Amino acid sequence: MSHTAHIRSHRKPRQSASKLALRAGVAGGVLSTIAVAASAGPANAEPVTETIEMPALSLGTTDLASAVALSAETNQQAALDLDLRVQENVAAQKAAKDAKKAQQEAERKAEAKEKAEAAARADAAAQDRASRSDERTTLSASGSGQSSSSNASGSVGTVIAFLKAQLGDAYVMGATGPNAWDCSSLVQAAYRQVGVDLPRVSQDQSLAGTPVSLDNLQVGDILYWGGAGSAYHTGVYIGDGQYLDAANPSKGVVIQDLSGYPASGAVRVL
Repeated sequence: MSHTAHIRSHRKPRQSASKLALRAGVAGGVLSTIAVAASAGPANAEPVTETIEMPALSLGTTDLASAVALSAETNQQAALDLDLRVQENVAAQKAAKDAKKAQQEAERKAEAKEKAEAAARADAAAQDRASRSDERTTLSASGSGQSSSSNASGSVGTVIAFLKAQLGDAYVMGATGPNAWDCSSLVQAAYRQVGVDLPRVSQDQSLAGTPVSLDNLQVGDILYWGGAGSAYHTGVYIGDGQYLDAANPSKGVVIQDLSGYPASGAVRVL
């Protein structure tokens, strides 16, 4: 051992095996390249005697830490993106589920409302039928011996009021209201107001109730033109020698005098 070996300043710094290997590899590769180039030259060329030493390549600790940090950051960002997509999918599925539930609830409410309205209509119809039945019973019990003024103040008054409310409406064959009528549909609708169900056509209406003489007419009696059972027109006597009817397309619903168009007969239903 040299007598100066123990002196620290005379020692050469040690290099890691990886750095030495890397430097040797690079240098060897460069020298090999130079040697090949030299051998490829002219045969009489002078040999290369200059030695070129390449700088050593090294990967420092700082660069390695930066690379590791960049890789970790990339992985973290990928994980965040994946988590965001998962959350978006969950939110979309929840929104679709909530929308479906809301639609089902709306349909349920609509169905319940429709059922309630149908029940209300059925109840109203039942009450109307009961009311008409009670009025028919009252009319039957009152008999047919009431005076004209007494009838006019009761159910007959309702009939006449309904008829006068239709004055000016159009006459249309086969129409049944509310703004257009033919003769028999108007008479039928008027008596329906007091619970009396008359036949639809004039021929049958001329046979309804009790036949009465034209000299003994009372307000509310049904007048007909033509034979009983074969009548072609009907109207209602309103007193003072007048009647109300859906006359024809040119006149519509009007009040007329019996003297101008005398009836063939009459029947009494109230």
